[in-house]
Amino acid sequence: MGLVISALVTFWVGFLIYKKYKPQPVLFLGGMILMYIAAIFGYGTILPAKAATGSTFFDAFEFIRATMSSNAGKLGMNIMAVGAFARYMDKIGASRSLVRLTIRPLLALKSPYIVLSGTWVVGMLIGLCINSASGLAMLLMVTMFPILIGLGVSRLSATAAVATTLCFDWSPSDTGTILSAETAGVDPVVYWSHYQVPIVAVAFVVVGVLHYLTQKYMDKRDGHIVQPMQVEKIEEEADNAPMWYAILPVIPLALILSFSSLWITTIKMNIVMAMFIGMTIGVMCEYARWRDGQKVLGDIQTFFDGLGMQMANVITLVVAGQTFAKGLVSMGAITTLIDGSKNLGFGPMAMMLVMVAIIAVSAIVMGSGNAPFFAFAALTPAVAAHSGLHPVLMLLPMHFAASIMRNCSPITAVIVVSSGMGGVSSFDLVKRTAI
Repeated sequence: MGLVISALVTFWVGFLIYKKYKPQPVLFLGGMILMYIAAIFGYGTILPAKAATGSTFFDAFEFIRATMSSNAGKLGMNIMAVGAFARYMDKIGASRSLVRLTIRPLLALKSPYIVLSGTWVVGMLIGLCINSASGLAMLLMVTMFPILIGLGVSRLSATAAVATTLCFDWSPSDTGTILSAETAGVDPVVYWSHYQVPIVAVAFVVVGVLHYLTQKYMDKRDGHIVQPMQVEKIEEEADNAPMWYAILPVIPLALILSFSSLWITTIKMNIVMAMFIGMTIGVMCEYARWRDGQKVLGDIQTFFDGLGMQMANVITLVVAGQTFAKGLVSMGAITTLIDGSKNLGFGPMAMMLVMVAIIAVSAIVMGSGNAPFFAFAALTPAVAAHSGLHPVLMLLPMHFAASIMRNCSPITAVIVVSSGMGGVSSFDLVKRTAI
């Protein structure tokens, strides 16, 4: 019965969002309804005993408070800092300088959609060093997104290429990779090199070609006309920043890549630090350019305004999605699906497909790849033994399904972050990323 109720509430939430209701309040409401039903009818609890408030009614609000607090201090701070940095780079003209510097050689390729596919490939390679899909997307939205727009592709196409840059969690240091390897009893490096790399090598070609064909077709279908920026017109603009300002948007990405396992390991660097360092360097350059302290310090307000905008538009959607996911977990819907599939007596291939399907659906509905995969990975050895499969042959598709299908969820962090920075609807975006 809990599964039926969860399905009905999920359908209702999806219907309201389809009817253009604001997603944040709808997801909050749906999650709270599921949590209260679970508590009242004994399907599950909202909070563990140590975190409970003593009142079931208040527990749902305590969950939202704790989730908001957690996101604001971790993922939320990353989102706010990157969004604010992007606005400041646009304010001082550094983004336009980056476009001016790169647009001539890229226009020579005669195909902006080849550059778009190349952006995805480069992002996947950088993903070996940056394990956060949303973090990587934020950095590329600052650097590559304005270039793609300058080449003439639509905002949806450019955002789709960036949002999917880590649709395979294939780094040897990724937590999902490490968990899969340990659960399967395989060395993480062997798991990466022998199992993940051969699949991703094929996916590079398949997804790269799909991005070229899909985004080009959908832009044309939507009536978008590819009109690259006129280089001469850009260079004649009176408020152009110096050409060397093009390095400013790239500074945070350079810092994060430099001070990582890729190169310098003795110094720690994170996204928020990199953004504030990049902003500070930008302020110094602006003062050297204008020699007007009042103007330079006044422009910093753009950075602070960007922090607030990201909190209002992006972080609230992430928290709302997590609230809805908590409601599903409280109802025991996901556990019911797993237990049911284990008792059906499927063969090895059928059982693997069932597990992958459950992971895929859970990732879309819950807005997270790690949450369902981490929850189900521990069950895999027993299921694999029952089916006669080696655990790695079940864990690998489950792991990749989880990371792929989060790109089909309009409430997952990487989609919400990318759509927010790109100025497009997350629900329109997943129509471009779903394929």
